[in-house]
Amino acid sequence: MRAPLSWLREYVDLPAEVTGRDLAAKLISAGLEVETVEQQGADLTGPLVVGQVLAIEELTGFKKPIRYCQVDVGDANGTGEPQNIVCGARNFAVGDKVVVVLPGAVLPGGFKISARKTYGQLSEGMICSAAELGMGDDHSGIIVLPPGHEPGTDAIELLELVDEVLDIAVTTDRGYCLSLRGIARETATAYGLPLRDPALLDVPAPNGEGYPVTVSDRGACDHFVARTVSGVQPQVPTPLWMQRRLQKAGMRPVSLAVDITNYVMLELGQPLHAYDRTRLHGAIGVRRAEAGEKLTTLDGTERVLAAEDLVITDERGPIGLAGVMGGAHTEIADGSGADTADGDGGADNAGTSEIVVEAAHFDPVTVARTSRRHKLISEASRRFERGVDPQAAAAAAQRAVDLLVLLAGGTAGPGVTQVSVPLTPRTIKVAADHPDRVAGVAYGRETVVRRLQEVGCDVYGSDELTVTVPSWRPDLTDPNDLAEEVIRLEGYENLPSTLPRPPAGRGLTRRQRLNRRVGRALAGAGYVEALNYPFIGTAVLDGLQVPADDARRRTVTLANPLSDEEPALRTTLLPGLLAALRRNDGRGSHDLALFETGLVFLPTGEESTPVRLPVTRRPSAEEIAGLDAALPEQPRHAAVVLAGAREQAGWWGGARPSGWRDAIEAARTVAREAGAELTVAAAQYAPWHPGRCAALYVRVDGEQVLAGHAGELHPRVIKALGLPERTSAAEVDLDLLQRAGTEAVTAPRISTFPVATQDVALVVDASVPAGAVEAALRDGAGELLESLRLFDVFTGEQLGEGRKSLAYALRFRAPDRTLTAEEATAAREAAVATAVERTGAVLRGA
Repeated sequence: MRAPLSWLREYVDLPAEVTGRDLAAKLISAGLEVETVEQQGADLTGPLVVGQVLAIEELTGFKKPIRYCQVDVGDANGTGEPQNIVCGARNFAVGDKVVVVLPGAVLPGGFKISARKTYGQLSEGMICSAAELGMGDDHSGIIVLPPGHEPGTDAIELLELVDEVLDIAVTTDRGYCLSLRGIARETATAYGLPLRDPALLDVPAPNGEGYPVTVSDRGACDHFVARTVSGVQPQVPTPLWMQRRLQKAGMRPVSLAVDITNYVMLELGQPLHAYDRTRLHGAIGVRRAEAGEKLTTLDGTERVLAAEDLVITDERGPIGLAGVMGGAHTEIADGSGADTADGDGGADNAGTSEIVVEAAHFDPVTVARTSRRHKLISEASRRFERGVDPQAAAAAAQRAVDLLVLLAGGTAGPGVTQVSVPLTPRTIKVAADHPDRVAGVAYGRETVVRRLQEVGCDVYGSDELTVTVPSWRPDLTDPNDLAEEVIRLEGYENLPSTLPRPPAGRGLTRRQRLNRRVGRALAGAGYVEALNYPFIGTAVLDGLQVPADDARRRTVTLANPLSDEEPALRTTLLPGLLAALRRNDGRGSHDLALFETGLVFLPTGEESTPVRLPVTRRPSAEEIAGLDAALPEQPRHAAVVLAGAREQAGWWGGARPSGWRDAIEAARTVAREAGAELTVAAAQYAPWHPGRCAALYVRVDGEQVLAGHAGELHPRVIKALGLPERTSAAEVDLDLLQRAGTEAVTAPRISTFPVATQDVALVVDASVPAGAVEAALRDGAGELLESLRLFDVFTGEQLGEGRKSLAYALRFRAPDRTLTAEEATAAREAAVATAVERTGAVLRGA
């Protein structure tokens, strides 16, 4: 919304020293978004005067028509003699009044004017167009003024060329500011000055003599006012002052009747529409369109209407899209023959002399949907969809009638049509100290009442206020809206900056601490964290070869997903990580190790229906518990994916590709941070390779519980998802590891006595997991065993088919003495005996 400062001063007596920038600062402080303050005419200096063309000589012999003119500029040139001016425009004649800039003047843009010889003649100045004076972009011809201005009159003042225009970005909740009335109200409040409300007009009561109107849909049109004006002189030009105000507000003058409707809309915020009464057939109606009906709008486009569109009709059918744009068949004609509805001149050349003025209030949602459905945004639709004052319709119609009578010589018809639904004033009950509690500032009851009254509210009550909201503020619906009005008018800059005080003794939770430790540990091991969206679709689960009956296919579907291809919440972290790995590999980064920790969403089918929490008070504990009961299980997982080289080549040797062992080790790293010990066993589980997949178990409450999987992905999965060959991955349940582990850090016991090392090589079936052999050795070795490490795995013909050799290094140490060789050997033999008993192992070389 563009608001000229000179126009605002008509409604608010601002001090003379207040500039546009001063006002902009005040309005910004009150919550309006003033984007720019345009300084019009700041670089314009005179003399710029009215001139009358006395004679025109056509110059020939040039590439374009040139005219040599004698122009009377009165005494503005100091001699009283006519000025000789060369001009190329053709839209004026002898006797016309024009705008002349004399030598010594400077036009906008720093263009200095001087007498100079051109086209063989001395040109003493210039006859100006609107574009040259910064009045618009029209270069088609020079400005031709109405005949009533004397030569030599100062044109700078006449055309109001020096002004400041505020360009305000009006948000959807402040539709009343799409008018000078609304901005003037904010200006008056900001400066503590009275407002001369332009809507306070004497409006005659409705009667039965007005133009007939029938409203079928009172829900979409709750107010409709129709007034008639006859005897309008269609060829009367729009006065300069109105043209200039429209131009400064960003609108192009068209014709007097149309300009008046636009002017009143800018002034009061109420869109109007003027009909040529002779083109109306029967009563005006307001109804929903019939699907397939057609309407040619004022922009010349034939539109096929939908059943949801609200239309204005007469006996022939639709004549306008309600609140958006009128129809071409009832368009006002100005008598020039150029703006006729049918385009053939004819009788329309006489112009429109009988006018019906419409001022109505339409449902914002209906107008917004119609506007978007037809991709037709108008000045009217912008206002209706943000909320127009329904009480302003009658005043706006009266204002338009008054201007048509005053400027166009018309006669107001005695009839006044008003079809309306009785409006009940909206009241809100609010505690007098509610704004204080919202802002954390003690405003006091008097300040709260005063500020609400400045907004236009009627306020009653003491400790509890009963606030009646003004009709032009449909956005005020609850106590917090009223609190916002008080806070913004008192100044957001006056709100104190207060840091919240956290309760003493509370820091990160155990879950948060574990999450951070895991992240640091994986980053230290060379992994890079990749955060992904928690959304998946069936396509990626198909690519992961997840069986149809797998629990991971039971997902929570979003009501309004960002993408139709990913409408559900994830049940595993792998889809996002693998997509990130694929993108990075496709962009040239082939040696990758990524990790992520995050929630997965596992519905059980037993979730209750969620409750809608209130916004007027804090939810009760029972309501919050009911909401929690409606949520799926949300355990926190940790996952890694690897591809390419795990160790780079260098002087120390060749590169080592990543593999399933690295994925298992990553899972062990996560478990160590949780203080849990993983047991690894062979498994078959999608999306991993059946021969290179490990199931990861932890002991919880004395039982072995599955905590996750690790290994190399299945070749079919790699092909389906476009991943690098031999991609590996691991995923574990962090919450389960936390339950299995302990957060307390146990300091190692350091013995001063030497260690005794014993090696043992056991031959077992290839199907026996190394973890099972290791567990048997630990149990058999007893308390003297300090550590156990698998350092070699061997297979060969000498062992036999289906057999493997596992070599372990056992370290024994006593806390209170040096072990003898016999004690170390006895512990080793006990460990071997247990392994033989449990796994069928044979001591190699025995």
